[in-house]
Amino acid sequence: MSPILSAGLLGFVLGLQHATDGDHLVAVATIVSRERRFTAGALVGAFWGLGHMLTLGLAGVILIAFGLRVPPRLETGLELAVAAMLVALGVLRLRDAARGVDAVAPEHLVAEHDHDGAEVVHSHPHAHDGGVHGHPHVHPSRRLLDALRGNGGAVGLRAVLVGCVHGMAGTAAVTLLVLATLPTTAAAIAYLAVFGLGTLTGMTALTAVMAYPVTLALRVRRARRLVAIAAGCASIVFGLVYALRLV
Repeated sequence: MSPILSAGLLGFVLGLQHATDGDHLVAVATIVSRERRFTAGALVGAFWGLGHMLTLGLAGVILIAFGLRVPPRLETGLELAVAAMLVALGVLRLRDAARGVDAVAPEHLVAEHDHDGAEVVHSHPHAHDGGVHGHPHVHPSRRLLDALRGNGGAVGLRAVLVGCVHGMAGTAAVTLLVLATLPTTAAAIAYLAVFGLGTLTGMTALTAVMAYPVTLALRVRRARRLVAIAAGCASIVFGLVYALRLV
C-alpha cells in the first residue's frame, strides 16, 4: 500500500476514533436531548462535524503552511474554552427544565381544534383571572412550532458552533501528528481533510444511535424534564472535571 493511501486510511480511522472523545460525546448528547424527531437528532452530529472540520481545517492549514506550533498556554486556553462551553450547554439545558420543556410556546397560541389543516389567525374566548375575553392566536404548523421553541435552524447553528470550538481545541495535537508523519504540505492538508471527514462520519453515526432512544423517551411527557435535567447535570459535571484536569 502506498504511503499516501496509508496516511489517508490512518487519518480516516483516527477521525472516527476522535469522534468518540468524551467531551465531544457529552456536548453532542446535550444538544441531541432537545430533539424529539430522530432525523433532527441524527443531523446534530453532521452539523457538529461540519463546524469541527471548518475550524480544524482552517487553523490546521495555516499552521502547516507556515510551520507554526500552537503555544502550550494557548492550547490549554482552547481546552478550557471547551470546558466552559460544556458547562454553558448544561446550564442552558437546566434552564429548559426549569421553564418547562413545553413552556416556550404560549398555551393560548395552540388550540385543540383545526381548520382543515390551514394555518389561520383568529380569536377564541379564554378565561383569565375570573373573566372571559378573547385572544387572537394562530393554529401553527410543526415548522412554526419548532421556530417558537427554538429548534430547527437554531439547533443546527448551536451544533456547528460547538463543533467549531472543538475543532480549534483539537488543532494542536492533530497538526503535530501530521507534521511528524507526512513529508509535504499537500499531503498534510489532504490528511486533515480525510481526518475531518472521518470525524464527521463517526459523529453522525454516534448521534444517530443516541437519537433513537432519546426520541422514544421524549414521547413520554413526564420524561422530557428528566431527560433535560440529566443531560444538563452531566454536561456541567463533565465540564468542571475537564477544567480541573487542565489547571
